[in-house]
Amino acid sequence: MKKEIFFLFLLCALGAVSQTRISGEVVDNNGAPVPFANVVFQNSSEGTTTNEDGKFYLQSPRNFRTVVFSLLGYRTRVVPLENPVSVEMKIVLEEKTDQLGEVRLVSGKTSKKNNPAVDILKKIWKNKRKNGVKAFDQYQFQKYEKLEFDLNGIDSTVVKNPLFNGMEFIFDYADTNNLTGKTYLPVFINESVSRVYGDNIIGEKTEEVLGNKNSGFSENQNLIAMVKDVYDEYDIYDNYLKFFDKSFVSPLSQTGINTYNYVLADTAYIEDKLCYNIIYYPRRQNELTFKGNFWVNDSTWAIKKINLETSKDANINWVRNVYIEQEFNVLNDSVFLLTRDFFMVDFSYDKKDKSGGIYGKKTVLYNDYHFNKEKPRSFYKKAVYKQKQEIYSRSDGFWEENRREPLSSQEKDIYVMLDSLKQTKAFNRLYDLVTIAESGYVEFDGWDFGPVYSLFGYNQVEGFRTRLGGRTYFGQNDLWRIEGYGAYGFKDNKFKYGISGKLLLDKKLRLIISGGNRRDVEQLGASLTNSTDILGRSLASSSIISVGDNNKLTSINLTALNFELEPIKNFTVRVGGSYRTMESASPEFSLDYYIDDSYTTTSSEIKQTEISTILTFTPGRETVGYGVEREIINEEDFPTFFLNYCIGVKDIFNSDFDYERVQFFYNQPLKIGGLGRSYVNLEAGKNFGNVPLGLLSVVPGNQTYFATYNSFPVLNFYEFVTDTYLSAHLEHNFNGRLFSRIPLIRDLNLREIVGARAVWGSLSEENKAINASGLLLQAPEDGPYWEYSLGIGNILKFLRLDAHFRGNYFDNLDARSFAITASMGLHF
Repeated sequence: MKKEIFFLFLLCALGAVSQTRISGEVVDNNGAPVPFANVVFQNSSEGTTTNEDGKFYLQSPRNFRTVVFSLLGYRTRVVPLENPVSVEMKIVLEEKTDQLGEVRLVSGKTSKKNNPAVDILKKIWKNKRKNGVKAFDQYQFQKYEKLEFDLNGIDSTVVKNPLFNGMEFIFDYADTNNLTGKTYLPVFINESVSRVYGDNIIGEKTEEVLGNKNSGFSENQNLIAMVKDVYDEYDIYDNYLKFFDKSFVSPLSQTGINTYNYVLADTAYIEDKLCYNIIYYPRRQNELTFKGNFWVNDSTWAIKKINLETSKDANINWVRNVYIEQEFNVLNDSVFLLTRDFFMVDFSYDKKDKSGGIYGKKTVLYNDYHFNKEKPRSFYKKAVYKQKQEIYSRSDGFWEENRREPLSSQEKDIYVMLDSLKQTKAFNRLYDLVTIAESGYVEFDGWDFGPVYSLFGYNQVEGFRTRLGGRTYFGQNDLWRIEGYGAYGFKDNKFKYGISGKLLLDKKLRLIISGGNRRDVEQLGASLTNSTDILGRSLASSSIISVGDNNKLTSINLTALNFELEPIKNFTVRVGGSYRTMESASPEFSLDYYIDDSYTTTSSEIKQTEISTILTFTPGRETVGYGVEREIINEEDFPTFFLNYCIGVKDIFNSDFDYERVQFFYNQPLKIGGLGRSYVNLEAGKNFGNVPLGLLSVVPGNQTYFATYNSFPVLNFYEFVTDTYLSAHLEHNFNGRLFSRIPLIRDLNLREIVGARAVWGSLSEENKAINASGLLLQAPEDGPYWEYSLGIGNILKFLRLDAHFRGNYFDNLDARSFAITASMGLHF
């Protein structure tokens, strides 16, 4: 009862803003829902279509008294509106019996032959390269972008939620969504204006931001960047539209006829151009597809208008619905250019209609197009350093001039509401909690405590372990930062610590000096490619549950000094020196080595000075910030090339060995259309010179039940040791494409993962000879060691389980043939 009163009050309150509002469902003579029927206010272009359940919602600020319901194959109904607000309408459309076979929408497959809609689709494919900015050698245009986030499903229970105590005034700014009819509360808005330049000949593109403005968070560029990263760029003419780390089949795809049903529904003149209206909807359930319709010109075969809406059963987490609208204008009577792009996401924990959630809305308006104005290739190479604070403080006059459409009264109110909200203690407490969850640090004035996720750990050497740490933090663009921690093991009764510092010396070249010291216990055999992080510590060092004895840990004392610069965007050069001592942290494990030619005298401690040069190239990586540390905003969307050349220098600081080492690492994420996403990792390395076990390349095993990046889960620690190696890791996530074909199983939205790993290596007789650890050192030189895995992801939306199987070398000491690992994470 209270909920109904609240909604009635809200509808009355909104009546002055929305003059006409209707909702309901459309059914046929038998009471069955009629999907994709047209719902249009009479004598206007304001309308919508019913969803797959025949339901609709339509709102307009104008005063209408008549609405028209139509669909080819049904008799059109013109319905007068007795009240400006008419909800729960039930409209019955009568079928035209002479056209039923032609236009009836059915599940399953419709004919591809003698289908005029498919014939039109083929003409779209043939002409798509000739439309839009791709029709020109070079292009440039201005782009206005508006991002907005809203809480939806606002009702009395939400208003009274203790979470909002002290913030109740925000509900005065609630409104109603035009597409869903849900009450929502705007909580964030960001506007930006930029100039985009592109060259189709050389395949380059760059964007210059002219202004950026948002509600209350102008200094938090990380937040702005993360919000923007939710929305990947897409082209409706591409075969796949990629967002939320998923590839959705485009209705204009050349494989679309195998994925969608198409129906030619109508013809009409739009701006004096004859256009065809085609309705499309998916052939199967649980696939990454859309439903909706588009208008296409009858001579250029270019899209004039299109809308796309994801199916409710699409295998994507935390998203109830995605809705896209695009509009195009004619250039020179032939080329159609994008002028408006609207993208709305309904984020929610579940997909029930009545559940609350968050709307994420993006509106992009394009204008001021110019073509074939060539610029040199160097123009597209963005500078590494771009500090333009004025971008975030443009005047009101700038925004009045550059907005392509005015803000609504509700959107203007967001700025007012957020400014007031930031002054409340309740909001700041909530904001702090979200910040801690995202960064892992608790913020204080000038420094942060954390990361909180490393407070506790356990391994067989240290037993229960606690760690307290912190860092300086005056802002996200600090030019220097100091970070440190202290840790204590309650089994070995030893104190550990680490401290490091970074200073940005030159902003344009990003010249950084860094250094520090760490004394801790580490699992060295957990990665082939050496970490350059002075405070780094692998997950394998803190195993709560392990398989067999997991006591092969090392006490390490590492001191390092490095210089790094980025002369070209995403290409970094790092030169540094380090000194480290290593010895076993456990009486059951030894790093001993012979120090004489007669192999009778041993040493238990390794002292080593090393000088290294590291080159890293990450093309396509996007970062935010210009301080000594930056945030990466597209973590899994770019390849990584890593080359390390280092030399060990004997006798400097009593260093023990002379040697050279070369290591190469390559990582490539790949989106393979509708088949899912793959990850390819290749590593290679070689040591020149004789070194003991602690300086060799250990093939990374994993004796825990938790997944460790680029390790071999069926290998034990130190099972294979090499001085020359080549390894490959392949993994493919089908994103539920296979499970979606299995009844009952598909409702669980599980995702199937397959993987394979292999490593070949060798170990010289000289390096074997100086080993005095008691371990049998062997390399996979009789043929590559390999294993494969089968996994199920998205269990309860956060859990992944993998079963791993050994492919060979079953005769190794204590060899395991099978392993299970688990990992947790929130993924779309």
